[in-house]
Amino acid sequence: MVAEDDEKQAELVRRYLEHEGHAVTVVGDGLAALAEVRHREPDLLVLDVMMPRADGLDVVRVLRAEHRELPVLMLTARSTEDDLLLGLDLGADDYMTKPYSPRELMARVRTLLRRSRRGTESTASPADQTLRCGALVVDPDRHEVSVEGLPVDCTPGEFRILAAMATEPERVFSRQRLLEELHGFDRYISFRTVDVHIMNLRKKIEPAPRRPIRLLTVFGVGYKLTDPAKNAPRAS
Repeated sequence: MVAEDDEKQAELVRRYLEHEGHAVTVVGDGLAALAEVRHREPDLLVLDVMMPRADGLDVVRVLRAEHRELPVLMLTARSTEDDLLLGLDLGADDYMTKPYSPRELMARVRTLLRRSRRGTESTASPADQTLRCGALVVDPDRHEVSVEGLPVDCTPGEFRILAAMATEPERVFSRQRLLEELHGFDRYISFRTVDVHIMNLRKKIEPAPRRPIRLLTVFGVGYKLTDPAKNAPRAS
């Protein structure tokens, strides 16, 4: 689905997507986008930020609050880092700034769809099982996370990173490796995307996000998930 109030831009995106074999629905405002997502349950949403009735950020906020996990690729004329990071913080999977290359847009759509389909296949696999790292529990089958028995609401991107790291606690994951978990091999995606997801995860799973004890930075290498109970100093 494409949500874009600029008719020429919407038509351009629609033609490129249809050329790649996709069935496309186009809407021109945020409220229509929400209604159509609920009705049609599309595989992916290409979402403009600046739209009438409800902007793209509000649309993402509502979709994630409803626990809808469809991939969202945001299009924005806002080029400041704060605006871009806000979209990721709310639960967008990727973003592009205008003007953009239609070929690059199609490459990112393909990447997000591949990532989404792989996630669906792996979730349905009977080999999946609950992952634990101390008091942190990740359930791939139910797509649920909890810390010390309390549920944690994660975006799809955050969940993929956490699930990957929970399969091998104490292993150091490079930013490149985590980027592959998010989007596969895609030269267009920035390492900054990983850093934003890590920052947001710390807000949700750490008692003091500025002094993490579970999701640690290994300087110059990447990040690792650890059990703070195992690493706590023993009393003499």
